[in-house]
Amino acid sequence: MSHCHDEHESHEHEDEHSHDGPDRGTETSLYSRIDRENVRCLNESSPGLGKNVIKPWHERNDTTKFVESDVDEQLILFIPFTGSVKLKSISIKSGPGNSCPSKMKAYINREDIDFDTVDSYAATQEWELISSPDNIEYVTRMTKMYNVRNLTLYFPENFGDDVTRIFYIGLKGEWTEIKSDQIITIYESTPNPADHKNPTEDERIHHTIN
Repeated sequence: MSHCHDEHESHEHEDEHSHDGPDRGTETSLYSRIDRENVRCLNESSPGLGKNVIKPWHERNDTTKFVESDVDEQLILFIPFTGSVKLKSISIKSGPGNSCPSKMKAYINREDIDFDTVDSYAATQEWELISSPDNIEYVTRMTKMYNVRNLTLYFPENFGDDVTRIFYIGLKGEWTEIKSDQIITIYESTPNPADHKNPTEDERIHHTIN
């Protein structure tokens, strides 16, 4: 497993294949590419708190806004994008202490995940998290994290506290605009005699102009 501190110190763990090698291409903040108004969180202690952790990079150390779990330590966060994303890393600032999540599972392009269904689906990728007050960056397997329209993050447990608290989630990668599908006209296979009439003079002039 690979992750790094906010100070860019790298750490290698037993799962050395959790990323795709040193050349991961362009990697920029996806904050402006998140459809923040439609971010939603399950088991948040108050409605709307989940949006608090979707912050720009310069606010990553702000601990006045956070999301905290309610009836137990579990959280599910749904994050939609305004285009298609190649997701390269997920940064998390949480805590303090045992309220840091200890595991994270990511699912892409699903809008139906809740606590009743989450265990029915195979996660796109899973991470063992560390307990730290710092901002920690976890890299993704990019071969699985492409053409991402929305991302669901599931935090099933923490390090022993009754609640889980997260201050910041940052996403990095590449964003591509989704263009509208072209309109394709399907014609009847049976010829229509009207389609083969001789054009009038006006029709010929119109066709020539266009």
